[in-house]
Amino acid sequence: MERAQVLSNPQVREMSILKNVYVWMSAGLALTGVIALGVASNPVLVSRFIGNPVLFFGAIIGEFALVWYLSARIMTMSTRAATLGFAGYAALNGLTLSVILLAYTGQSVAQAFFVTAGTFAAMSLYAVTTRRDLSSWGSYLFMGIIGIIIASVVNMFLQSAMMSYLISYIGVGLFMALTAYDTQQIKRWNDSFGNGMNEAQYMKLSILGALKLYLDFINLFLFILRIFGGRRN
Repeated sequence: MERAQVLSNPQVREMSILKNVYVWMSAGLALTGVIALGVASNPVLVSRFIGNPVLFFGAIIGEFALVWYLSARIMTMSTRAATLGFAGYAALNGLTLSVILLAYTGQSVAQAFFVTAGTFAAMSLYAVTTRRDLSSWGSYLFMGIIGIIIASVVNMFLQSAMMSYLISYIGVGLFMALTAYDTQQIKRWNDSFGNGMNEAQYMKLSILGALKLYLDFINLFLFILRIFGGRRN
């Protein structure tokens, strides 16, 4: 009865969806952090993971495949499958991000995380409170992502430190904008689904929104870490 009342009120439901999205996103980040820290602090796991190219690159490919599948099919999946898929992606990401913890000092990782958290919160708050429609940003943000991917691939061969910093600064700006854009998009889902949203749709929309904001947070964190992070000697 209580949930039915929440879903029948658009404004309350909107805040409920956002709350659920942030809860799921936080849970995903926590799972990623625990696994990344657990692997990085275990020399045996580190040697087996990093020392095995098939396992390492298999995990990366698995991440891309899983996030693509979830983004495209989550609304047609069962709630259980969507939940397990999101948890699986967060776990895989923790496995691959363990390499980051080995490359940078613990202080750098902690500082980058708190800077990311503050920046993310500020952009989310802006998206929730602004009256400006951010939907027109979509095509530009997509082109920005494609541009960063291409530039990053090119710089793998050039190995230019200046280009790496430029990509990182652009990446920070891009994912700040994406955080605001995705947050506002989640708010608009209420209008798209109307008052007839059932429990399963509510949960799957929450998980899909969490996946979007999780990706924004992780990428923002990685770009900030690349700019300000201190590497281990």
